[in-house]
Amino acid sequence: MKVGIVDYGRGNIRSVENAFLAIGADTVLVTRPEQLQDITHLVLPGQGEFGDCAANLKKQGMFEAIREWTAEDKPYLGICVGYQLIFEKSVESPSTEGLAILPGTVKRFPDVDLKIPHMGWNQVEWNLSSDHWLQQGLEDTDQFYFVHSYRVETNDSRVHCLTTDYGGPFTSGIISSNCLATQFHPEKSQAKGIQLYRNFLENIK
Repeated sequence: MKVGIVDYGRGNIRSVENAFLAIGADTVLVTRPEQLQDITHLVLPGQGEFGDCAANLKKQGMFEAIREWTAEDKPYLGICVGYQLIFEKSVESPSTEGLAILPGTVKRFPDVDLKIPHMGWNQVEWNLSSDHWLQQGLEDTDQFYFVHSYRVETNDSRVHCLTTDYGGPFTSGIISSNCLATQFHPEKSQAKGIQLYRNFLENIK
């Protein structure tokens, strides 16, 4: 197995790479589509503005390459903006199309009695069967690290897997076939985040 981490000039690229190296993974930074031929798992970290991130991916030719990768149901992990980008659009950048891998819109948290951005540790509820591979070594009481001002809204019940409460419940992560994505940052979430990376690598092939 070889993990390709998309490097498009945004996100905690080195932190994500170091987290995978900590569990013994073979990693490579991906900046062009032809590199996908040599990897088994694709990771899209993200940090920054939705439209800017999408534009950088398009400049590299990676936007359509990621669409093709997920259309073939190959192992994919999206983190933060890498999670938001798998949906159709975001109010942060209304003129920018998302990857549209799954239906949904990214909307800003309401500015009502909430500190925006949502930053720090928060609990994740795993809406999965207790023996699901994604939850191996993890519990509903576990907390993960978040930094974001926007949240995903979707009417597709198939993608509501992980939820977190911040002014009400929101979808903080999804798994759909071989596509896994989280709003929180596993690479900043210490041992629990490392365990999630391990679960992804060992169970999606």
